[in-house]
Amino acid sequence: MYSESSRTLKVMGLCMEDAVRVAAGPVGVHVTMSAAQATPETIEVTEILEAEDRPWVTVVWDDPVNLMHYVTYIFQKLFGYSKAKATELMLKVHNEGKAVVSSGSRDKMEHDVQRLHAAGLWATMQRDE
Repeated sequence: MYSESSRTLKVMGLCMEDAVRVAAGPVGVHVTMSAAQATPETIEVTEILEAEDRPWVTVVWDDPVNLMHYVTYIFQKLFGYSKAKATELMLKVHNEGKAVVSSGSRDKMEHDVQRLHAAGLWATMQRDE
């Protein structure tokens, strides 16, 4: 496990030895290393990494066209949900206007949205909240 200062240096692309060499300057100069301070670059990288950890979700939206029975059938067919689970999701779409029907990687969610569109349902994808 790295210490916080070595993690900061790794994020900035430096190992501890390189950082000491850079900080030391000319040969024979004595250098005192202190703990690394959080810099904007480090904070930004942390925020980006946290955002990448959040999974993507597929959201199905209520529409005035598709029958509730058909939406239930599509959830069973595309996602392998039981009739009870598919009905629960369909009722959530109908009553609340939308429901999350799947979650995972961005590529998988793009594929799920395409399949739902092909079946005539309104669907989008977004980062999980």
